[in-house]
Amino acid sequence: MPWLKGLEPVLPYLTPGLPGVGGVLRASPEDFRVEELPAYEPSGSGEHTWVRFEKTAMTTPFALQAMARELGVNVRDVGVAGMKDRHAVTVQHATFPRVEPSRVEGLAIPGLRVLAVSRHGNKLKTGHLRGNRFELRVTGLEVGPEEALLRAEAVASVLRARGAPNYYGEQRFGRDGDNAPRGLAMLQGTEPWPRDGKMRRLFVSAAQSALFNVYLSARVDQGLHDRHVLGDLALRVATRGRPWVVEPSEAEVLFGTGEASPTGPMFGPAMPWPPEGTPARAREEEVLARRGLTAEVFGRAGDLGEGTRRPTRLVVEGLLVSVDGAGLKLAFTLGPGGYATVVAREFQKGSPERLQPAAPGGIQPTASEA
Repeated sequence: MPWLKGLEPVLPYLTPGLPGVGGVLRASPEDFRVEELPAYEPSGSGEHTWVRFEKTAMTTPFALQAMARELGVNVRDVGVAGMKDRHAVTVQHATFPRVEPSRVEGLAIPGLRVLAVSRHGNKLKTGHLRGNRFELRVTGLEVGPEEALLRAEAVASVLRARGAPNYYGEQRFGRDGDNAPRGLAMLQGTEPWPRDGKMRRLFVSAAQSALFNVYLSARVDQGLHDRHVLGDLALRVATRGRPWVVEPSEAEVLFGTGEASPTGPMFGPAMPWPPEGTPARAREEEVLARRGLTAEVFGRAGDLGEGTRRPTRLVVEGLLVSVDGAGLKLAFTLGPGGYATVVAREFQKGSPERLQPAAPGGIQPTASEA
């Protein structure tokens, strides 16, 4: 994968013994559809106008800039729940301050449709989502439709039972795949920091994300992405909250039902660690030690690199597979922070998605597909 740049082997599959269907994901934007599921509905009153819109083949920042320009609003005052890829059809939500809803309804921007407008009392913030619903189509399959469906159902049965490894997808690491090495170089003082705060955040988060993928790949190799390791910090899937040290008997129940998940490190000085002397702690310390790093080095980025924890398992809800002509269709829902491409790769096997450049005037997404 491009983000590696010599750091680690390719990320292992959860289902390496099950054959994939090959093919291409996102041959066209219509083959990758995602709809945001908001954490709450608009209130119906307030100084902000809540907009539900559909965009095709453009980045979220580009879409927001276009709407803000037409409405005469500073784009910095626009609220948005999440960033989405360019090469897709996406349904999203945004808020615009002190704008009459009728003006938003009348917007005419190529590649963008306003679906619904309502009043709301506050600015939307990143992460104000309970998840995303995806509909993907894989084309150019290496086998016929019947065989593709058999293979897909076999993979789906595993993902329904165990979830997928919660890897960060390639989108996290930039178009050229060099964001993580550059972020590590900046943290170690061998490369200067960019002036732009968004770019600094992008590089730091890419470095943290790459190290998380390295950590998780070892667990997946050993069949442990959804299993307990002594000292693990657990996190409830639905409510998140604070991670806690989970006992083996408790983990067997909570991990088995999918109510909770083990977590892995997003390194930083404020990151909660597993207890000293436990196997879980040793695994995380090894990821840093092999690269001559400490968690404190991320403190050089200030509040950009404080650190947190991320579930190692990605719950795949409502997973359905079907064939559509010569293509394979996948439909499922993921919680915030989950990457649809991580799910799709289990079905494709060895045929990574096509990377696309950013739209004119846009920036590479700094967050996941959530």
